[in-house]
Amino acid sequence: MKFLHTSDWHLGRQFHNVSLLEDQRAVLDHLIQYLTENPVHALVVAGDIYDRSVPPTMAIELLDQVVSRICHELDTPVIMIPGNHDGAKRLGFAARQMKGSGLHIISDFDQMLEPVVLRSDEAGEVAFYGMPYNDPELVRYHYQQPVATHDEAHQLLCQRITEQFDASQRHVLISHCFVDGAMESESERPLSIGGSDRVDHQHFLPFDYVALGHLHQPQMKGEEFIRYSGSLMKYSFSEQHQKKGVTLVELNQDGFVSAQHIDLPCPHGMRIVEGELEQLIEQGKTDPNNHDYLLVRLQDKHAILDPMEKLRKVYPNVLHLEKPGMLIGVDQEMGRARLARGEMDMFRDFFLEAKQSPLSSEQEQVMSDVIQSIKQAEQH
Repeated sequence: MKFLHTSDWHLGRQFHNVSLLEDQRAVLDHLIQYLTENPVHALVVAGDIYDRSVPPTMAIELLDQVVSRICHELDTPVIMIPGNHDGAKRLGFAARQMKGSGLHIISDFDQMLEPVVLRSDEAGEVAFYGMPYNDPELVRYHYQQPVATHDEAHQLLCQRITEQFDASQRHVLISHCFVDGAMESESERPLSIGGSDRVDHQHFLPFDYVALGHLHQPQMKGEEFIRYSGSLMKYSFSEQHQKKGVTLVELNQDGFVSAQHIDLPCPHGMRIVEGELEQLIEQGKTDPNNHDYLLVRLQDKHAILDPMEKLRKVYPNVLHLEKPGMLIGVDQEMGRARLARGEMDMFRDFFLEAKQSPLSSEQEQVMSDVIQSIKQAEQH
């Protein structure tokens, strides 16, 4: 049996006030194209389908279109759980009625114990158990057990699921959590503070495959069959070197066989570029990916008038600008001292940027007199 494991779509997300919805639409179109050319037995989405619990209308419409194409046109079952960004009740509305169409949304503890069972010649029956994201408090209240951490909650929920195992079946778990020791990215919302959100991978060992969501970097943890697919696309500059896509999983009668990363192209990359302004402008003129979303770190050590406008002529999607070059080699106190001693130098740079010509000797003398008079006034 082959199925695709994906997670963390975050439909409706904005990045530096730029909507990523059209990028998400394009990536999901590539996903559907892959499914069309490479049929699988199911698509698994391990949480954070939306970016917030009350998603924008356009995000809901996009999900509706994607699910309709996969379930109806391709006749491929979709199995999903809510993540910490989703509203479980909203996402799970009418879930039981939608099962017949091939959409399986597992959003509460009762549904968690009712696996989606699919069959293939290679693996026989495979039971997909979805563990919807819940805070430890909700697990403690529902089961009336002394659960204080995410780890204790997962231990209890895994025990409840394994009690339902049919020995003749293979077993897949879908969970949205932070496995202890796994690698984070800047775009993930913390589940809790103080380390109580960490989960031990040992709880997952009874399963044949564990499809994880929440962490945005594709990775395995503890065992080859315990894996994060990673997010649908890049959602922070810290992810610039990560490969985004989905994971193709294969099972047979004996359990886990393989997991293969499948790249999904995105219209815009997300990266950090560094250098002096003129160097970056020249680079941008020939950069084949000049429409990427960029964080620019300027290394110029002098003041520059409106660098963002200049950069966006060649890099239209500069989203954030840093100027570490202004204080290279000095701490903040030394930087302030240097600026205090160099008012005339700073004004020369500003004047040159604004007028595209240097100060004349007469203008420089006038400005020097102004600076001195200000200093004298401050001393009195």
